[in-house]
Amino acid sequence: MTPAELDVYLDGLVEHALDLSVMIWGPPGVGKSSIVAEVARRRDHRFIDVRLSQLAPTDLRGLPVPEDGEAKWFPPEFLPKDGKGILFLDEMNMAPPAVQGIAQQLILDRRVGNYVVPEGWFIWAAGNRKEDRASVFDMPAPLANRFIHLSVAPELKSFQQYAARHDLHPQIVAFLAFRPNLLHSLDPQSPAWPSPRSWEMASRLHTNELPVEPAVGAGAAAEFGAFLKIYSKLPDLALILDGEADKVPFPSEPSQRYAVTVGLGMQSDTAEHGLRCFEWLNKTAQAEWIQLYMMHMLPRVQRKGQQGKLVMAIQKNPDFLAFFEKYQQLLAE
Repeated sequence: MTPAELDVYLDGLVEHALDLSVMIWGPPGVGKSSIVAEVARRRDHRFIDVRLSQLAPTDLRGLPVPEDGEAKWFPPEFLPKDGKGILFLDEMNMAPPAVQGIAQQLILDRRVGNYVVPEGWFIWAAGNRKEDRASVFDMPAPLANRFIHLSVAPELKSFQQYAARHDLHPQIVAFLAFRPNLLHSLDPQSPAWPSPRSWEMASRLHTNELPVEPAVGAGAAAEFGAFLKIYSKLPDLALILDGEADKVPFPSEPSQRYAVTVGLGMQSDTAEHGLRCFEWLNKTAQAEWIQLYMMHMLPRVQRKGQQGKLVMAIQKNPDFLAFFEKYQQLLAE
């Protein structure tokens, strides 16, 4: 499933209080932990992220402490004691078998030693697959049969939606719209390679005018640098956003078209921006570019609390209303 579909599925488990054992599979950097954290935030749940590969057995089970002639186990402080939330055990199958055994008891029995997971807490796990070149251990078939298994793969639209919610740099988003194959490209020969996670880091670097190569690797960084040279030749996006671009043509070069369209979508913070950009694109570009703009603009306007004003603008503009009605289903997908 896509990251967006995984988000919806996990949110449904929380909504219906289904405390089932969940194992999320996917390549590194696809955003598994970010998606779980987003579900927790949206549902007003606490989120505890535990990297099992970094723990020893006593880190998870706790330490034996003598009391009244007996050894009693004191659980670690990071395990929840009350409230509601999601305990996320990441890198499950990268942990040593001894740690996995304790984690499996925690997930399946909701207890380990004297510790019992409080009601209202979900325990979900995640791991990488062998084909992701991760150093993983096999999960026994009888154990695997006790989990719900959810497999997630990178997808551009899910990343674009995430980028709109978290204000990633417009040039990063525009570049990936033009070169979607570089969203996730594992390079076993390099420690840095493109993934949704590393592109988010690259966005922070680029925002602060630092090279992105340390985050995404030399190849992707070189292509991004070439794209920026094209980006520098774009028409002034501020003129379009301000409604002062009547004589500005839509670019003819494909990469520039992606850059202009996505750049406008990522900078449209108000309903007025949305209307002005639509009017300019409607006069100068084909419907596919307007659709691409709308896909980036709508989540951003909604996040800025401008959706009510945008609806009013759509209703007052016959061309905007006709386009929105025609492509509403595609825009919602």
